[in-house]
Amino acid sequence: MTTPITLIPGDGVGPEVTAAAVQVLEAAGARLEFEERTAGMVAVEELNTPLPEETLDSIRRTGVALKGPLATPVGAGFRSVNVAIRKEFDLYANVRPALTLVPGGRYEDIDLVLIRENTEGLYVGVEHFIGLEGDPKAAAESVMIVTRFGAERVLRYAFEYARSRGRRKVTLAHKANILKCTQGLFLDVGREVAKEYEGEVEFEDRIIDACAMHLVVDPYQFDVLVMENMFGDILSDLMAGLVGGMGMAPAANIGKHAAMFEAVHGSAPDIAGKGVVNPTAFILSACLMLDHIDQGETAARIRRAVATVYQEEGLRTYDLGGAASTGDFAEAVIRNLPS
Repeated sequence: MTTPITLIPGDGVGPEVTAAAVQVLEAAGARLEFEERTAGMVAVEELNTPLPEETLDSIRRTGVALKGPLATPVGAGFRSVNVAIRKEFDLYANVRPALTLVPGGRYEDIDLVLIRENTEGLYVGVEHFIGLEGDPKAAAESVMIVTRFGAERVLRYAFEYARSRGRRKVTLAHKANILKCTQGLFLDVGREVAKEYEGEVEFEDRIIDACAMHLVVDPYQFDVLVMENMFGDILSDLMAGLVGGMGMAPAANIGKHAAMFEAVHGSAPDIAGKGVVNPTAFILSACLMLDHIDQGETAARIRRAVATVYQEEGLRTYDLGGAASTGDFAEAVIRNLPS
């Protein structure tokens, strides 16, 4: 039986990494039925909206989306379509693993997971300008929103994630020393939830700036990290740097009734169409999707093939100092799929 999936190729390099991932999924025998839909700048050009209703209808129907990167205008224009999808389907937990696949980097044997609250914080977009003395944009104000409900569900997700996968520790990163209400609430709820997992999962909290420093100095002291929206956005990129860069960073967005899977990297319009983008992050995001829909055995085979390409064949795309094309990498993964 096949599982219907909403497939959104996206903007920039999106169609290239999507094509590579679909090739790998089909070669691995993933039982999927794709409903291809559009969003982002491509949708604006074709349908005059960045998020067409037919795309939302497809995700409502399938409950699962595999989405390529979408461009978001900086400083003007529409807000992030990624954020809009997360809010529309209440995808509250953003799961971003960082795993060493490329030998010979700055660090070896990194195996971290960051879980980011995905619907609250500063990214709720409650902001406005304040006019003074004839200047309508004399000041700008943004509101950080943290609710007990939102904090508890993502923190509980982090602890359940750690327990179900045999992880040893959850680190809550925050700025409660300064933001005593918003971050203080997040920390208080974290401490309450942690008590329910005593003896099963170790818990600690770290100030966010110190946490960033310690991730660089000694990342091995961490395991699963959980934090609010913007902090998670920033530190997950830092963690991608520990394992080779954004081309190695997959992500899952999990809600109660739907899930969306995407690479962490952006649409990279400067290299779009050149066939040089690293498809690893998107292929690994597709593996997270397979885990979610109970096709974990296929996901494991693809992950083993990706590891073989890096560790035994030594194939590298340009972002990792090599010359392999996007297609070369996809073909190498397919060639190394375990039977």
